[in-house]
Amino acid sequence: MTDIAPLNAPESKTDLFLSFTLLALQGFGGVLAVVQRELVEKKRWMTQAQFVEDWAVAQIMPGPNVVNFCLIIGGRHFGLGGALASLAGLLLAPLAVVLILASVFGGVSDAAWAQGALRGMGAVAAGLIAATGIKLISALRLNPMGMMVCFAVMLSTFVSVSLLRWPLLWVLLGIGSLACSWAYLQLTRLAELEAPT
Repeated sequence: MTDIAPLNAPESKTDLFLSFTLLALQGFGGVLAVVQRELVEKKRWMTQAQFVEDWAVAQIMPGPNVVNFCLIIGGRHFGLGGALASLAGLLLAPLAVVLILASVFGGVSDAAWAQGALRGMGAVAAGLIAATGIKLISALRLNPMGMMVCFAVMLSTFVSVSLLRWPLLWVLLGIGSLACSWAYLQLTRLAELEAPT
């Protein structure tokens, strides 16, 4: 279930390429916060609820989340060409930056200040992800599963993966299957209520 339709759309494959290039170059330590801010709040290519739905699909597919996400967005607007344009935008410039940084960092990687800088960046990345998660909670009010069920799914997933250290595959198959079944039942019930009699 989504709220109102997106107000804008990418103008061309070039727009997709440049937009995802800029997203990727801003996304040090994790691009989730940047993608949400740019695509939902600034470009307005999608609503908050649509972002949450697409990000959820991107997360359960094999491969990196943001790569899956850019393929979904590019493919939705311009088919295979759009998917490839957004993927190229996401990967080309960051690849060049990583290669340059790797060659520079190789000479100083054992220095204490370099190790400290990496630890600090890890903390910042965790904070960005947490802040984005908190910001996206408002989109759950429109979720057909209901806010309390969503919180129960989030909490049980967190406990299973972080505290109990269960393999992600089993958590996805177990909790994910239960959540999908509940959502299907709720959507079916809503469709029956909205159907003309």
